[in-house]
Amino acid sequence: MSWEQDKERIGKKIVGELYKYSMIKTWYKDKPEGWKLISGLWSPFYIQLRPLASYPKLLKQVGYAISSLIKEECSDVNRIIGIAATGIPIATAVSIIGDISSCYTRKLEGVKSPEDFNRFIKTYGEHSMIEGILADGDTIGFIDDLVTKFDSKAIALKQLEFEAKERGLKDVSCANIIVVLDREQGAEKIAKKNRINLHSLIPFASKGLPWLKDVFADQEYKVIIDYLYNPRKYQDPSMQKELLEIALQGQQKSFRK
Repeated sequence: MSWEQDKERIGKKIVGELYKYSMIKTWYKDKPEGWKLISGLWSPFYIQLRPLASYPKLLKQVGYAISSLIKEECSDVNRIIGIAATGIPIATAVSIIGDISSCYTRKLEGVKSPEDFNRFIKTYGEHSMIEGILADGDTIGFIDDLVTKFDSKAIALKQLEFEAKERGLKDVSCANIIVVLDREQGAEKIAKKNRINLHSLIPFASKGLPWLKDVFADQEYKVIIDYLYNPRKYQDPSMQKELLEIALQGQQKSFRK
């Protein structure tokens, strides 16, 4: 079996488990009013992988999958850094299973963009930006749960740049960011502009959603896949009201059954 075939087999299994344990939620099934994302956009679905560490068998599967991905797609990586907070347990699992050294970023309150970081760093204290061992010549791979618009990854890259300089390290580089799930809403394009390779176990729009199609209601599937490619269309309050009514009707039908 080729790596691509094995990757799809594992990805399909993991995305099914994420849905099973409600780490992938939809407006239709879970919350008729939908979600307001950090970006300010309204969304008919929500992915929250923070509970992942509460399911050790699933976390172990993810650790195995990501460690295999690193070996197959970015084998020059010799150290990984988990992005706070959800990327930390994932990186730890990858470190143990893949026998690769790991670190993690420090969470920076109120920092949501590289510009915020540049302002924040002027008043920052003596804490490290990255916890763990770094060495000259390290080739870093950042680890996180998912990616939407790349802002948190850009901040992590800034943290690495700052920390390497503070420690006087030479030739520390990062050209790879690895995530469990890519929402496929523009992050890969931004990564390429920053000369970063974005690797994902589950490309959600092109593969993850089709893998879940059999467990979704027809309208649920159609709305979410359309949203991923046309998010602005769903920012209209009248559209959100229409989807609210669809969800409530769907829940009433399920209740009657």
